[in-house]
Amino acid sequence: MDSSQSGQGASCQVIALAAVGCMGRYVCEELLKDDRFDVVVISRSVRTWYRQHKVYPLTPKQKGEWFTSRNIPVHESDYSLRSVLAILDSTRATTLISFLNVNDDRYISIHTAFIGACLASETCKRLMPSEYCGNIEQFPDRPRFYGTTREPVRKVLRGMQGLEWTLLECGWFMDYFLKAEKSHMRPVPDEFPIDLDKWTARIRGTGDELQSWTIGREVGKAAVELCAAKKWVGRLFLFPSLNQKCADLVKDPVTYVVGQWGTFNEAVKIMEDFYGRRIEKIYTPEEEIRAYVEANLDNMQEYAVQAVMCDEFSIDGATACPKEKTLEQREKFFKDLHFSTIKEVLQNAEEVDFL
Repeated sequence: MDSSQSGQGASCQVIALAAVGCMGRYVCEELLKDDRFDVVVISRSVRTWYRQHKVYPLTPKQKGEWFTSRNIPVHESDYSLRSVLAILDSTRATTLISFLNVNDDRYISIHTAFIGACLASETCKRLMPSEYCGNIEQFPDRPRFYGTTREPVRKVLRGMQGLEWTLLECGWFMDYFLKAEKSHMRPVPDEFPIDLDKWTARIRGTGDELQSWTIGREVGKAAVELCAAKKWVGRLFLFPSLNQKCADLVKDPVTYVVGQWGTFNEAVKIMEDFYGRRIEKIYTPEEEIRAYVEANLDNMQEYAVQAVMCDEFSIDGATACPKEKTLEQREKFFKDLHFSTIKEVLQNAEEVDFL
């Protein structure tokens, strides 16, 4: 990664965002704050987006105001190679970032189209697939439905030439420690252990398994820093000042950002101390989780099964991004960014209406 500011002395880069949902809104907002960039959105119909995200009713205000009020052009697409390519080239986009959050074969087919569109594009030779997971190097198949959807796309990219790409990983979103109205991220009480509506914590395993958490806004800021780099090379991004050679870099690009590492027992204690209120903890034994997963491998498309696979993801410690590498990358690539702890996020949420 070249640390030069690519927008200085040049026209704005156009960043195309596909399937913008919860996390995508943070990237939209952070790009709009930066005069080095223009933003375009590639989407199925707005009506389809709201149906998929279960936002009702489908009022005209809901259908498009969020984008139109920010002057963000929205280009409707069926996510085919031909359709996406036409949008990339007509907008002169240089980077395509995906937020497509589906856990079946559609993830593979649509990202295959994204890859093909970038390869064929005159201007767009960078792709950031939809990931936002944990330690994918040690646990490439956790959660298991990522192993059957994300990992095949990663394998295609590893053998790819003519395209720059990176995978942005962040562990759990720290937003899930907050009330829904404080964040773009929708609550996922069947996946994330802490339920603020019931004031309970369904702890997987012992609760002492290592995790990592990052607030969505700061993941968005990190994505903007990646867009600002002139070159994405290898697993790490190449700074000329580091005197590294391309041959010294590992081939599989993964970028990690983390606000805090810890365990869910520790996280519950932080929340109890902050709010002065006890959270009821309900423990689910590791053996029960693993037995359920093994018995339901053929039912992986069912949401209830995927939720328990997230339990397995947690007890394996797979949400915890590798600390040494993450801190090394933070120092090299994100020096100007602050990554908040849980306590800082809880305090910020008390002081502002929205994070």
